[in-house]
Amino acid sequence: MNQTPQHAPEPSAMPTAGIAAESACHLSPDFRSIEHLPGFEVVELRRYTTSHDGRKRFASYFDTYFPEAFEQLGAMVFGQFLPREQADRFVWLRGFRDMPARAVVNARFYYGPLWREHRMKVNALLPDSDDVLLLRPLRPDTAVAVLPAVDPVDEADGAQGIVVAQIFAVKKGSESVFAAHAEAQFESYRVAGVRAAGILVTLDEPNNFPQLPVRTDGPWLVWLGVVRDEAALHAQLEPAMQAVASALLASGMLRDAPEWLAMDPTPRSRLRWLPGAGEVGR
Repeated sequence: MNQTPQHAPEPSAMPTAGIAAESACHLSPDFRSIEHLPGFEVVELRRYTTSHDGRKRFASYFDTYFPEAFEQLGAMVFGQFLPREQADRFVWLRGFRDMPARAVVNARFYYGPLWREHRMKVNALLPDSDDVLLLRPLRPDTAVAVLPAVDPVDEADGAQGIVVAQIFAVKKGSESVFAAHAEAQFESYRVAGVRAAGILVTLDEPNNFPQLPVRTDGPWLVWLGVVRDEAALHAQLEPAMQAVASALLASGMLRDAPEWLAMDPTPRSRLRWLPGAGEVGR
């Protein structure tokens, strides 16, 4: 199912941005192309509700028009996904260098020519786009991995794998203790066919682009990962996630049961299973 790029990196190669990045001298040419893309300290986990039967159409518009537009402005679309259990939902991850950059990039994009051209047909497919978590990496080494863009020649079948998000509603005042406890539990996710892709926590900053609302009912902690295939998801990761959810809920530091999303990347999603990329994160 997965198609290996012609110049896939060696198994030990790592992207320069993201968890446990190695020095550039150990990177293959594929990963050298993204050396200029580390350091996205602000992350939005955006969950949209699409109109009935509109998700596929919206995903096609998104893949076609928007990722490079944000990159050209200095932001990053880490990946975009279709949740399996929610047929009307579309999820994507957007990164900014910092909060001032967030305001600048959003103003340039949403008042710019590309969005003005396409906004009517795109917004018509989105009855709700306000479910947004404003996040930051727990530490620099848990930043969301930036992977090379999908190669239209060597990855003709598009992005592969399954992206998983586990979302924890943390009790206020328990953030640091819970994060340490959660990281210890996440060790059980280090299994064959699973790569960690980031650990994020609530960024407690005022929304500096109020035209785009963000949720204020945090705090949150989010674990992100990429899974090779169905077998790895169901036999390896899912049982571990269920055990971790039960253990962390029993800690008394959560406001609600953990939520988890299994999602298919859209054809052009950077965050995907990339054969030969080694461990994206640990």
